[in-house]
Amino acid sequence: MYNLDMNRTLAQALRADESNCIAFVGSGGKTAALFQLARQLTPPVIVAATSHLGTWQIALADKHLIVNDANELANLEKDLNGVVLITGAIDGARTKPASNDALDSIRSFCAGHSIPLLIEADGSRQKPLKGWADHEPPIPAFADHVVQVAGLSGLGKSLTDEYVHRPELFSKLSGIQPNTPIETGGLVNALLHSNGARKNFPRAARRTILLNQADTPELQASGRGMAKQLLTGFDSALIADLKQNKIHAAHERIAAIILAAGESSRFGKPKQLLDWKGEPFARAVAKKAMEAGLSPVLLVAGAHKDEIAETVNDLNVTLVENANYKEGQSASIRAGIHALRATDANAGAAIFLLVDQPQITASVLQALVEKHAEGLYSIVAPLVMDRRANPVLWDRRTFDDLLALKGDVGGRAVFHKHRVEYLPWHDDRLLLDVDTPEHYQRLLADETL
Repeated sequence: MYNLDMNRTLAQALRADESNCIAFVGSGGKTAALFQLARQLTPPVIVAATSHLGTWQIALADKHLIVNDANELANLEKDLNGVVLITGAIDGARTKPASNDALDSIRSFCAGHSIPLLIEADGSRQKPLKGWADHEPPIPAFADHVVQVAGLSGLGKSLTDEYVHRPELFSKLSGIQPNTPIETGGLVNALLHSNGARKNFPRAARRTILLNQADTPELQASGRGMAKQLLTGFDSALIADLKQNKIHAAHERIAAIILAAGESSRFGKPKQLLDWKGEPFARAVAKKAMEAGLSPVLLVAGAHKDEIAETVNDLNVTLVENANYKEGQSASIRAGIHALRATDANAGAAIFLLVDQPQITASVLQALVEKHAEGLYSIVAPLVMDRRANPVLWDRRTFDDLLALKGDVGGRAVFHKHRVEYLPWHDDRLLLDVDTPEHYQRLLADETL
């Protein structure tokens, strides 16, 4: 039910095209994730490590280079194709990590040649879960994306060395006593703990938690239940079964952008301040966005902005001023996206809500979010009686096109550039927006609302 689009890959779910250097840490399929991603990217791809690797991992690459210092990288560009693994010297059954100087040189080379660099930066002795020692994980400061992997096969198992690397440390982070079953709440605690899964992440890096080994409906449901909590500390939460090459869902933070800047000239007075069940329209819409779990909630105001601001001054809502509101709806769309990028640069998408639709429900907003998680679709819109309705979700990949809009036009002007995924919805209330006093009276008269 929650599988991504059949063509969706780990690379797409990670939005890997937005990164130059991705570090993988954690347990429960870290190496599998790294090399699966490497095979999905356009070659050449360079793989390195800041920790020891098992020599068995060498066979996963097309070429292996042993580099002891940066000077040995002078001819790196020669015969560079496929997946190239660069390590330090082989020491028994393990390879040593490349030196810091060599890593810096590799990073500069990859950045200068637009070559993806993937780094394994942690060890777990092939167990589904782990606790982190003081020195872990050794993530290079230049990584712009960190993927923390956790194996859901550890859920329900006893907290022992059989299933957890450094179980005593995991116990302290999770609050789960040794030799007792590992449950989701404790795993979330460990993954969000300041000394746990997010330790040593570069400040500006994108943060992904990859819940792997979700090979049963029960484990998929557990992952889905954890995702919302994990998004308080990560930018995305993937639920996957990499052994089967399946990405079940890709959850991201979804923002709300409420368009409330118009003059309401057709209506004759500010629609944003009309009463809806004892509250102004602007406040009612903002509260629905918050109830649905959208974050951040941005309210774009232009005309009547001071009065509108008063309606939400006690809510966790950011007021965005659109000084160019006379230009039309495109100016509000641009103002909202600019504000979102400044507030949460890693938000996955935004739902644009119309201030004159106070009758929308939290359930339709949540359904749009869930639909987006299934496939990271560019646009998700409700379909009511074969008619497209509002509100509409826009993935971050559409933002540049929306920023190019001019005049009194909305997002529909760029529908032809992106696939629209429709969400069947059996509620014709979504087809009504209040443009005239007659519409308002119709809204008030509908006793089913």
